[in-house]
Amino acid sequence: MAQAGGPRREPLRHSSALHTLQRDAHGVADRLPDLLVEAKRISSTVTHGIHGRRRAGPGETFWQFRQLQVNDSAQLIDWRRSASTDHLYVREREWEAAHTLWLWCNLSKSMDFRSHLTKVSKRDRAVVLMLASAELLVRSGERIGLLGVTVPTASRKAATKLAEAMASPQFHDLAEESQPPKARLNRFSSAVLFSDFLDPIETIRAHIEVLASSGVTGHLIQVLDPAEETLPYQGRTEFLSPDGTQRWLADRVETMRARYQDKLAAHRAEILELATRLGWTFMVHHTDRPASEPLLTLTMRLEGRDGGYRAVKTSTLGGGP
Repeated sequence: MAQAGGPRREPLRHSSALHTLQRDAHGVADRLPDLLVEAKRISSTVTHGIHGRRRAGPGETFWQFRQLQVNDSAQLIDWRRSASTDHLYVREREWEAAHTLWLWCNLSKSMDFRSHLTKVSKRDRAVVLMLASAELLVRSGERIGLLGVTVPTASRKAATKLAEAMASPQFHDLAEESQPPKARLNRFSSAVLFSDFLDPIETIRAHIEVLASSGVTGHLIQVLDPAEETLPYQGRTEFLSPDGTQRWLADRVETMRARYQDKLAAHRAEILELATRLGWTFMVHHTDRPASEPLLTLTMRLEGRDGGYRAVKTSTLGGGP
């Protein structure tokens, strides 16, 4: 009887899990319009000009006039501009070398977490950061794509297209994964990944190394709830796994705080070591801080103005590692 009963219960469990996933997917899709509006608002506050594209070089777009220099060819002289002054001027065109950047954010169950210390979940903040990054990048003439889902585009509506792609059934299947797809990217492209990066380091390393295997540059933005940084709880505390299937009860959780923070710091150090070895960058952002902070840092790094690959925390929490 036990053997006969087992097979009948399995489809029910599968159906329930499928219903939960569909409900969560619809919940994300329903919030996307508001998150897109928030992303565009934030991106408008961040100075763009990513990759230092605004410099002289081959291209069709006029950039500026400058005075003729000794090493310049006479063929470069703009005689119409020079005729109105006593100097000779050269017409410079803007250097156009659109870069392809692949964006991805973790939408797994782990990203649903939101403590009493913040008003936004990790998932919503990661989506806003990714869409705001897309908005900034296309304003600067770059091509962007949703890793594993869309083809690169430089359209001014790229952020909207990304949001639409995230609402598609194809993306819902990928949204269950806590790691980016193991895609082989073009050597002259970059990856920008938003996640809590709380999976075992072996799992993280396996996926990131595949993305970086062709010499791809990348940027890791760790999005954490402030409570995950400081473990601010006291007394008897119950912890639930992201999917709610496992429970663990701590009698005096404050006695664990130091060990917990040491373990988190060690895990973060391993991520930083991985990023540094691959020539990638790594930063930490907490959801109680403005979303514009990591975007400003990311912009500087994409422009090459941030000289190191150190871990940058975009919050000032006391007691954190």
